[in-house]
Amino acid sequence: MGFIAFLKTQFIVHLLIGFVFVVSGLIINFIQLCTLVLWPINKQFYRRVNCRLAYSLWSQLVMLLEWWSGTECTLFSDEATVNTFGKEHVIIILNHNFEIDFLCGWTMTERFGVLGSSKVLAKRELLYVPLIGWTWYFLEIVFCKRKWEEDRDTVIEGLKRLADYPEYMWFLLYCEGTRFTETKHRISMEVAESKGLPKLKYHLLPRTKGFTTAVQCLRGTVSAVYDVTLNFRGNKNPSLLGILYGKKYEADMCVRRFPLEDIPQDEKEAANWLHKLYQEKDALQEMYNQEGIFPGQQFKPRRRPWTLLNFLFWATVLLSPLFTFGFGVFASGSPLLILAFLGLVGAASFGVRRLIGVTEIEKGSSYGNQEFKKKE
Repeated sequence: MGFIAFLKTQFIVHLLIGFVFVVSGLIINFIQLCTLVLWPINKQFYRRVNCRLAYSLWSQLVMLLEWWSGTECTLFSDEATVNTFGKEHVIIILNHNFEIDFLCGWTMTERFGVLGSSKVLAKRELLYVPLIGWTWYFLEIVFCKRKWEEDRDTVIEGLKRLADYPEYMWFLLYCEGTRFTETKHRISMEVAESKGLPKLKYHLLPRTKGFTTAVQCLRGTVSAVYDVTLNFRGNKNPSLLGILYGKKYEADMCVRRFPLEDIPQDEKEAANWLHKLYQEKDALQEMYNQEGIFPGQQFKPRRRPWTLLNFLFWATVLLSPLFTFGFGVFASGSPLLILAFLGLVGAASFGVRRLIGVTEIEKGSSYGNQEFKKKE
């Protein structure tokens, strides 16, 4: 094991990375709070500023994927589709099977210049998570409780507010509503059977309300829907902790572009279109499992240096005073100061671990275990 590889496995290094992310995030959130005064003066300028502030935070996670772990992301698509990336407003449909599927999506948005302006239909619980939810609030992310009767007006209002967004945005939808687990899949397929819908092998039954509403509200703004099917070579099941330990993965993403005008305007027909799409996604996953490859040309967009430079900037700004302070504490010889400092380190470690826990499948929500049966 080389020295760099050894460093990547050390807890103290992980703690320092977490410190930079958390403290820089809190600073960014405070700046975002200050930018609220810009909203009544110049809404579009407020949005552009917050896109760049969000980029400064999210790109640190992308840096971990691209530069720290060296994970490779390969696109399977066609040249015409790839040439549209970063040049239009789109809705993204991504399967929700892995802990870092969002991070693989982010690395593509970064390479095509739309990371800061990326949007998502997110569960409302995340709004109260420091850094993640707070940053999303200032980005006008649409939050929902995942109870359509309560969410309808909120979601429609939030989507319509994005109609004049000044930066190209990729609006991510996890149509399955929750991460894939065997228990949720079994319940989901029971619902599919009861409704006379084809069963899916690798996906949960898609929730159509969010999709059809997004298509209706963003028609005239969004140009297309990108269907993205993600898998990892070697049947790997990567995690954010694995990325933090420097483990390298190989992600393959099959991307298909559907012009919005090809999607039916009628809600029922649009829902049927989505169900058909997920049957196609299932076939793509079956093909990948059998052949280890998706159809289409292979593209490997180059990683850009900005994520690394951004992290190095924050590390320089924040770690220098931390080291100076820590040295002063231990040099003082005061047991009280030393214990207080170690307690702060322990609290920081706990906080970082809780943030990582948000992405872990086994600690995910129970949504889907009973909600399929309740709703249907």
